[in-house]
Amino acid sequence: MPAPPKQGVPRRSSPDAYPETTAYGAGRGVGRGIALEAARAGARIVVNDIGVSPSGDWDGVDPSRTVIDEIEALGGEAVACTESVASWPTAQRIVECAVDSFGRIDAVVNNAGILRDILFHKMDPEDFDRVIDVNLRGPFYVSRAAAPHFRNQQSGAFIHMTSTAALIGNFGQSNYMAAKLGLVGLSTSISIDMQRFGVNSNCIAPFAWTRMVQTIPANSPEQVQRLDGLKKLAPERIAPFAVALMTDAGRAAVTGQVFGVRNNEIYLFSKTRPVATMHTGDGWTPQAVLDRVIPAFSPQFIAPMTSRDVFVWDPV
Repeated sequence: MPAPPKQGVPRRSSPDAYPETTAYGAGRGVGRGIALEAARAGARIVVNDIGVSPSGDWDGVDPSRTVIDEIEALGGEAVACTESVASWPTAQRIVECAVDSFGRIDAVVNNAGILRDILFHKMDPEDFDRVIDVNLRGPFYVSRAAAPHFRNQQSGAFIHMTSTAALIGNFGQSNYMAAKLGLVGLSTSISIDMQRFGVNSNCIAPFAWTRMVQTIPANSPEQVQRLDGLKKLAPERIAPFAVALMTDAGRAAVTGQVFGVRNNEIYLFSKTRPVATMHTGDGWTPQAVLDRVIPAFSPQFIAPMTSRDVFVWDPV
């Protein structure tokens, strides 16, 4: 992969090395960092952000203007789009904004997300549906709107933000976990269906101190200590890896994978594959399953855990 141009000189290092036009949920946090890094690499950016709180409620702020000013200060080009990802017509308008503004679209970063945290046995259907609409249907709508353009030009990159809450587990996030794990399935399907068109699709689980992470309750000294550790996670550290996946070299080398980025650490997550098998020529009965299969498989069982049970070391 060619080296990105130095900061402040947003010029493509070679033809077609970096994407020209990218659409994001990019007003703050991780999305902002990726938008700025892509702009430094020469991409023209659609800054898509509707200015809502982590719960999805309007907060009266337009963060896209600030990001556009930052991109223009680097010498780059950017436009704002305040359409929601959570409906098919508005998602189409996000992609149309890129094509109308810059003539094409080369990469989509599905970064928009909201939280409605509540224990499963207390969760209302509305809380479930709202999170699914933004965090799973939204990536489908935006990606599907971009897909014909990618197919026609025989190139394109999809980057979807999943979460270790889904890959591992978390309390009170059945809606968020369902959406973010569903996003892994969506990305895998895209990678299979569109690889023939030179299109890649990958997921990143970002570790970053963002407004969404700040909603985590701190009701004990242990929780306060954990949040203090999370404050070390800079959202801008996600950006170089995300931009690498957009390049021609990234598209050629990587698709259908799930990564994690945690400050200076990068992870490759395993994908679901069989870890044990048993066979009987006579067929199984319920009692035989209890007597033979469960005891044989149990050493391979992974008990329900939360992300913080796995990532116990300090970020570096």
